[in-house]
Amino acid sequence: MEMAQYDAYFDYLMRRSAAGALYRHAVLYPRIARRLTGRTLDVGCGIGDFLRYRPQTVGVDVNPRTVEYCRNQGLDAHCMEPDRLPFADGDFQSVLLDNVLEHIAEPGPLLTEIQRVLGPHGRVLIGVPGIRGWERDPDHKVRYDEFALTKTLRSHGFEVAETFHTPLWRWQWLSRKLPQYCLFMLFAVAPQPPPRRASAASQFPV
Repeated sequence: MEMAQYDAYFDYLMRRSAAGALYRHAVLYPRIARRLTGRTLDVGCGIGDFLRYRPQTVGVDVNPRTVEYCRNQGLDAHCMEPDRLPFADGDFQSVLLDNVLEHIAEPGPLLTEIQRVLGPHGRVLIGVPGIRGWERDPDHKVRYDEFALTKTLRSHGFEVAETFHTPLWRWQWLSRKLPQYCLFMLFAVAPQPPPRRASAASQFPV
């Protein structure tokens, strides 16, 4: 992405309405925050709305303009290269991707990185747009419903813990009419099976 595109996206975020900010802080963020635990990473943190809302949250973004803005506001935000998270293994208990995954044509490398920075009992909360929200943004790459999102995350070592919809509940009419309508799914790091013990016979080659 060129710097002009970064600048354009930053300007777009700064023009969002007061009504949208009220919805996020009064309706959306409380529902998100209570499903996250401990030190949390907000991937695609934008201008830091959620970082302001929830303590113990660190932001990361590919857009240097939004990261600079967050830092100037005293927020803990970091630049990332595509599919590379600048953090140590197991550094977080939770990861949030709020309307981020649908912008990524091949999510596998980023999901592998997310699993790396999560602790053994970590969780990742992913929000993706409904039909109307999907149609409004030409930068969207992958359309997710519950089946597709579950399949994608399971293939990278996560299992479904919870599903919910915002601003209310699952409703196709809202999905078609309301840009803010989103599907959210909470995933947990799938437990790893214990290593198989070699049989007594196999320990003594003939």
